[in-house]
Amino acid sequence: MDELVVSTVVYLPAEEIYDFLVDFPRYATYSEHLEDVVRRQGDGGAGTRYALRFAWWKLTYTVESEVTEVDPPNRIEWQVVKNLDASGRWRVEELDELPDGAPPGATVASRVSMEVAYEPTSANESRVSLPRFVDLGWVADKIRPAITSEAEKVVERVVADLEGEPRSVDLAVERGAGSAAE
Repeated sequence: MDELVVSTVVYLPAEEIYDFLVDFPRYATYSEHLEDVVRRQGDGGAGTRYALRFAWWKLTYTVESEVTEVDPPNRIEWQVVKNLDASGRWRVEELDELPDGAPPGATVASRVSMEVAYEPTSANESRVSLPRFVDLGWVADKIRPAITSEAEKVVERVVADLEGEPRSVDLAVERGAGSAAE
């Protein structure tokens, strides 16, 4: 399993961030590779299911995910339930004090983390239309850096929408288990 955690500080209360993050269909506007949230069944809480259509390179692939647990305003857990072995969570932790370098006027800060664990070669090959002579393992090796870059962009775009304007965002990126160094 490859693991990726991207985190940063957002200058808002945890409740406001959580309410924003639980509205998952908007993520298609943050991701270059998430083409569409094809279907949503539920209110965003535990048990909500999504069909997500991704596109990268010459590939288009749909996975189904489910919100498995929520702990407002601290955590949203999810798992892909069809066509890929992957799971993850959003964590929101309100900080006791403002970090050094907080913007003027900030009164509260929260650490927001997007955590993902995935098996890149677990894609249902019968659902992937690969060009002739292209191996799924080769695709998995090529997509790892794209996943990291995409996660960073998603978090940066989420912060910009939450705070109302883009800013330079200090990201902490951690890779674990089978993740190849970028």
